Amino acid sequence: MSQLTTHVLDTTLGRPAAGVRIVLYAPAGDDWRELAQGTTNADGRLPDLLPASQVLAPGPYKLRFFTQEYFEREDQPHFYPFVEICFTVADAAHYHVPLLLNPFGYSTYRGS
Repeated sequence: MSQLTTHVLDTTLGRPAAGVRIVLYAPAGDDWRELAQGTTNADGRLPDLLPASQVLAPGPYKLRFFTQEYFEREDQPHFYPFVEICFTVADAAHYHVPLLLNPFGYSTYRGS
């Protein structure tokens, strides 16, 4: 399993959000560089964003969820074209960063 996993739940429809494109970034000077990307599966999960052998160095990272693409496929009006979640990796532990999503709001937490 990847050190970093995520999943997206569409709280309006009460189901996983399949097909959401997600990109992982790390700081690069005053900007960010892409490290990996993937798409949520039918269960709304992205379990293999990184190879199982890859361990992130301690520091800040961000996940960008391309929510506009998802809502357009669902034919739903929406407010956020994407959601970015910044977080800090402190060690080699597993990090799970879920996104609870609806067309006009979202929340997140550190999962297990």
